Amino acid sequence: MRLTLRVWRQKNADTPGAMVTYDIDEVSEDMSFLEMLDSLNEELILKGAEPVAFDHDCREGICGACGVVINGDAHGPERTTTCQLHMRHFKDGDTIDVEPWRAGAFPVVKDLVVDRSAFDRIIGAGGYITAPTGAAPEAHATPVPKPDAEFAFEHAECIGCGACVAACPNGSAMLFTSAKVNHLNALPQGAPERETRVLDMVATMDEEGFGGCTLTGECATACPKGIPLPSITAMNKEWLRATRKTGHR
Repeated sequence: MRLTLRVWRQKNADTPGAMVTYDIDEVSEDMSFLEMLDSLNEELILKGAEPVAFDHDCREGICGACGVVINGDAHGPERTTTCQLHMRHFKDGDTIDVEPWRAGAFPVVKDLVVDRSAFDRIIGAGGYITAPTGAAPEAHATPVPKPDAEFAFEHAECIGCGACVAACPNGSAMLFTSAKVNHLNALPQGAPERETRVLDMVATMDEEGFGGCTLTGECATACPKGIPLPSITAMNKEWLRATRKTGHR
């Protein structure tokens, strides 16, 4: 395939960026999207040009570090991570726009790489449980009802890629935060921090400058792991419960 790529190039967070056009050919439909970017970078290096900076790690759809916006869609036209998107989903002669996540809380580091450490700070505010040190507890020592376990596992699938933020017209992190809150709050091991977890994580999310949620649903549509939109409602219920129990306002 022969493709025209319009790629966002930006030296750093303090320098204005712009879309730069590249023509690339001999693209196999069996390539992943990142392999295609690797091929582009090989051509640029051979020409003595600066390669396109993009983030990635596992390339197995587990970490989501590879996330970029492709033709306006977070991670591209398929419900998967960018590294698992293959070029068979595009046609010969296509023009493809490649941009970084667009959100005030995710400043551009360089080109397609953004700083997602705001997510780490949300996790640090409450994404943990109180656990005694020492030997591992006996298996099944703490029974968990099957519906609660399934609810927790569903939310534990969140990989923190940021596609929900990139897809949201408000740049909201509610789906990410709700997945992390609901995952632990549904389990008995998370009970000691149940109230402080939701209050602190939501407060940190707001402090980081993410936008407000208006339940447009774009976050759930873009999520490669299928975190459901009702997750946000479940977290809101947890937040209301915590404010009533603690008197927090």
